[in-house]
Amino acid sequence: MERKRPPCDGVEHVPPAAAAAAGCGTRGRAVIAVQLYTIRALLQDPSSLGGVLGRLREIGYRSVEVAGLGPAVVDRFGEELKRADLIACAAHVPLERLTRDLDAVAAECREWHCEYVVVPSVPERYRSEEGYRRFAQEATELSRRLKPSGLRLVYHNHAHELERFGAQTGLDTMFSAATADSLHAELDTYWLQFGGASPAAWIRRFKGRAPLVHLKDMAVDRGNPVDAEIGEGNLDWMDILGACRDAGTTWLVVEQDNPRREPLESVAISYANLTKLTAKLGWGG
Repeated sequence: MERKRPPCDGVEHVPPAAAAAAGCGTRGRAVIAVQLYTIRALLQDPSSLGGVLGRLREIGYRSVEVAGLGPAVVDRFGEELKRADLIACAAHVPLERLTRDLDAVAAECREWHCEYVVVPSVPERYRSEEGYRRFAQEATELSRRLKPSGLRLVYHNHAHELERFGAQTGLDTMFSAATADSLHAELDTYWLQFGGASPAAWIRRFKGRAPLVHLKDMAVDRGNPVDAEIGEGNLDWMDILGACRDAGTTWLVVEQDNPRREPLESVAISYANLTKLTAKLGWGG
């Protein structure tokens, strides 16, 4: 019997396959997820893992991006994720581990039902014009090896990739040296702004190649830039979210590197504000 396709008339939270089947993105709804690095301090003790994931579900999240898990909780994570009625859209994996342990990474991602493997940054040795090209070549090979497991390779930017080498930034160099099929982007709004770039403009440039976007606001504290909950800082969220919709982004991933509130309170504020913003844009229910 054919499964009924979920509707795409608002912001919703569905597994990757269901999101794709529903035609989400430019033709429908986005998917709100939370980057677990934001609450990493709460993800070290196996005895409290289930309660923490359950709280995310109560807030409204139905999807997470995996990072920051303590060694003691990794073996139980898949079981507790399922018990909390959550799914994982992606996992952040350091390049060294991905290169060394690709089969084990693929097995974890299959258990967690991830669709994307995200390289969170590149080591210092790649941070030159030639280094970014070299990474693109290595990423092409990693992508080829991940493909049989149904996994897609993604790169997450910080600010250092916006350093210019002549007419191009490192981010331009990296992505122009890799095909769209072999390397996707997870653009980070905070780090793009921090690097002096327009988050919305970059997201639009990556139309069709940015399935996930890290949503992180920027505020000012005593003259210094700090990350903030969505809608509590100074970024232009209507422009950014409109760009995500135009670019075909499916996963809107809430993140804060260093919450100034209790982490679960921060992700609850971001969820509530993001839901209102997407509704105002007409991308919500």
